[in-house]
Amino acid sequence: MADKILITNGRVLAPTGEWVDGQDIVIEGGKVQAVTREAGRPEGARVIDASGKWVTPGLIDVHTHLGVHELGVGREGADFNETSSPVTPEVRAIDGINPMDSGFQDAVRAGVTTVQVMPGSANVIGGEMAVLKTRGRVVDEMVVRAPSGMKAAFGENPKRVYGGKDKAPVTRMGVAALFRQQLMKAQDYLRQREQGQVAARDLGLENLAKVLRGEIPLRVHAHRADDIATVLRLAREFGVTLTIEHCTEGHLIADRIAEAGVRVSVGPTMSARSKVELANKGWHTVAALARAGVPVSITTDHPVVAIDYLLTAVVHAVRNGLDERTAWQAVTINAAHHLGVADRVGSLEAGKDADVVIWSGDPLDLRNRVEMTLIEGEVVYRAEA
Repeated sequence: MADKILITNGRVLAPTGEWVDGQDIVIEGGKVQAVTREAGRPEGARVIDASGKWVTPGLIDVHTHLGVHELGVGREGADFNETSSPVTPEVRAIDGINPMDSGFQDAVRAGVTTVQVMPGSANVIGGEMAVLKTRGRVVDEMVVRAPSGMKAAFGENPKRVYGGKDKAPVTRMGVAALFRQQLMKAQDYLRQREQGQVAARDLGLENLAKVLRGEIPLRVHAHRADDIATVLRLAREFGVTLTIEHCTEGHLIADRIAEAGVRVSVGPTMSARSKVELANKGWHTVAALARAGVPVSITTDHPVVAIDYLLTAVVHAVRNGLDERTAWQAVTINAAHHLGVADRVGSLEAGKDADVVIWSGDPLDLRNRVEMTLIEGEVVYRAEA
């Protein structure tokens, strides 16, 4: 059982994105019990003095490949794309995650306590993903939500991977056709299962049935505005919920995304323009989407950009027009809603997991640092003096 802890007299980030001075956080059983002024010292509590410190909930990165694309390992650690077929809804990222990947340690040192780990973007349909805490020896102990979505990808990646093998898809038309064909198969399968007409189960179609029933969203890799528009069109056609991942040209059609009521993750904006789809990449995207009323999250797409630069990306977004309150929400409470786990993480409120980060000063001043990270009330990182 985690310790009873009192973090006292810190400057605490409220769920609204505002800072409140002189706050005490009472933690017991791995949960936040109270956030208040002058809580007093609960009997038996260990006191952490946060005077002069800034205190936030654990940061959240909604789109990573932690543990399935291991750092510094090479081919042996590349378990993020099952490229045997362009359609692999049957695979699950949770079966390929190595908790010993050094990226998890980098995450806790940077104050990132919750991540979504997903398959890569080689496939039109790439498989299921999971939301994890960033500490643990066995992935089952780290899970917050699994599955948390079904990966899909539009644009150049499926074309490049399978066109290079002289297989479909080789065009954007082919990507959309494969996607539509697979969702139609899943509709037929689900109907036949409900009518007792299918004896043999199909794992891929079973997983896609979760999307059709609204149990999990599609999370769709799409950079260009035309690909985003195709994704929105297909979502309407099949009546499924989705998030748009990357959304690089989302600023060009921000009004349409807002009208669709879709959440987006933006990034990795710190990366280079390594392919044609990134020609319009820039920090203006996330600010334009937020102004249009689109709920936004910011991502590193680790290891495309290392996860310890998540807050650096937030700083760049603020420098380029995103207001600070929205910027904080993009890696806390909005990110939690993006993942469907806001009942547990994303803000410091009574009843939620005690995922807490104590900073030496204003976290958006990159001269400051993480002094302590707690996950579910346990100290998982403490900076050296």
